[in-house]
Amino acid sequence: MKPIGFIPATSYLGRGWKLVREPGLRRFVLIPLLINIAVFAILSWLLFGALFDWMGNWAFFDRFGNFWLVEKLQQILQFVVGAVLSIVLFYAFTLLANLIGAPFNSLLAERVELHMTGKSPTTDPSLKFLVKSIPKTMRSEISKLIYLALWSIPMLIIGFVPIINLAAPFIVFAFGAWMFSLEYIDYPMGNHHKFFKDVKGELQQQRPMALGFGCMVAVFSIIPIVNLVIMPVAVAGATALYVEQMGERPRP
Repeated sequence: MKPIGFIPATSYLGRGWKLVREPGLRRFVLIPLLINIAVFAILSWLLFGALFDWMGNWAFFDRFGNFWLVEKLQQILQFVVGAVLSIVLFYAFTLLANLIGAPFNSLLAERVELHMTGKSPTTDPSLKFLVKSIPKTMRSEISKLIYLALWSIPMLIIGFVPIINLAAPFIVFAFGAWMFSLEYIDYPMGNHHKFFKDVKGELQQQRPMALGFGCMVAVFSIIPIVNLVIMPVAVAGATALYVEQMGERPRP
């Protein structure tokens, strides 16, 4: 099957939005939705206030006086560092929400695949499938968190490098799109006994498709309110992408 490109892949988040509103799938959306709302609400309240207080108290520019150019440089640096840290925090929030809700996301992916193809990757009842998926989904989520942590260090460093830091928000956004693609496509692939390294290997061979889907998830993940419902929508969209472009074919 010939991989689709960047632009066609962007449509799958919209597919996910349609799927989660299907009558047979709505009840599987509720718990991932509540987990996402709780994580974003609590962590945003705790961390973003501290972030902006810390940036507002920067004093290392004071030694240069109150020159117009110095003030502008400080504003630019605050904007760039704030943008980078905000994007990284949103991605971290999403991964934490997915860590907590991983078994429910796997169950949602299984139900979406069953809805689309008429076949399930498992013969277990829903509750048994949910319990059996916990060890594997936890392992995958921890692998993703380690992968994010290792790459976050250079991402944060470039935010403080003059000139290069002007491109930092775009670099971090592109990396976030890649992470979101890995995060969500892992659920349907994981239901077919693929591990994180397998998902990463397959998506590296279809990078435009992965980035197209991931970019749409990244855009909506940094929009307040909208980001509260993005998790189940992205799981459904990623499953549709897997079914139609990577795995089982949909039924007529």
